[in-house]
Amino acid sequence: MCTTCLLIVFVEAFINVLAWALMVAIFVRVIVSWVPNLKLPFGLGDFVWNVSEPILGPIRRAIPFFGGIDFSPFIAFLLIQIATSVLLRLLPQPV
Repeated sequence: MCTTCLLIVFVEAFINVLAWALMVAIFVRVIVSWVPNLKLPFGLGDFVWNVSEPILGPIRRAIPFFGGIDFSPFIAFLLIQIATSVLLRLLPQPV
């Protein structure tokens, strides 16, 4: 296999893993927000907050709450999926 092909496969895998990690962080944040007084060990709660807030914050400011329900995680999931799809389509296909 050529080195360019390996690089393309690596970039593709990196994009997929990054998107998956962002979605997991957002999902964990949603679950933690449902359980009062839940503290994640080893600073994991702070990590999840710091990773997800740059994504959820702007969405939350742009879209108001509907009936007290925060739809920003759902919209973030959609945007991450769309961005991942677009980025993967921009990559050349390995031969």
